[in-house]
Amino acid sequence: MSRTVLAAFLALLLPTLVFTHTVITYPGWRGDNLQTNGTIPDENGLGVGRDNTYPYGMQWIYPCGGTPMSANRTKWPVKGGAVGFQPGWFAGHSSALIYINLGEGTQPKNYSLVMQPMIGITGPSNDLYNGSVCLPQLPLPANFTATVGANATIQVIEAAQHGAALFNCVDITFAEPEDVPAVTPDNCSNSSNIKFDFVYSTASLTSDATTQLSKVTWMSALPFAAAIAWGMMA
Repeated sequence: MSRTVLAAFLALLLPTLVFTHTVITYPGWRGDNLQTNGTIPDENGLGVGRDNTYPYGMQWIYPCGGTPMSANRTKWPVKGGAVGFQPGWFAGHSSALIYINLGEGTQPKNYSLVMQPMIGITGPSNDLYNGSVCLPQLPLPANFTATVGANATIQVIEAAQHGAALFNCVDITFAEPEDVPAVTPDNCSNSSNIKFDFVYSTASLTSDATTQLSKVTWMSALPFAAAIAWGMMA
């Protein structure tokens, strides 16, 4: 999607941005789940109402933000590739935790195959903000082998400051890299107003504690470093 088309799309959505959340910009998304309908009292506080209404918003619903499987799948490299998203479509995301997982098969039974261990991001404001994140080379999950023509679903999770999670997905078919649309700064880019944060753990909370990087930190840093390099080349 070109920046001109994307800008026009965003302009149409501005009146509803207060209810919207995360958008996968590359390789695509399962469908438009930027929807909030029904009322909390009418649905007695349920996340999904009796008539498939979403009084809190669709994207809070596991596993893919209330959207069913898409009939139009996106080709994605069989050895791993890019994922891009816009994280600031809702107030309260000046800092967030991002997870990217894979669900195997046409209709995944779960989304427990980790593609990107937890990373932190910091945005410019706690209000709604513009900007995008691009991880140009995400690996396949550990001990997972993809085959050309096989189906899967990529799940992007954004955990907000208050602990609730937003879910979004894109249904993919694995393909040879030459059969996948090229990744360019126009379809996957890193904005200068969004920063990456390392996520770490400590062995102890005592005064003589030695801070230790989490076991997943070095894995997290690989796509993170690639994203920085990609941003420098853009």
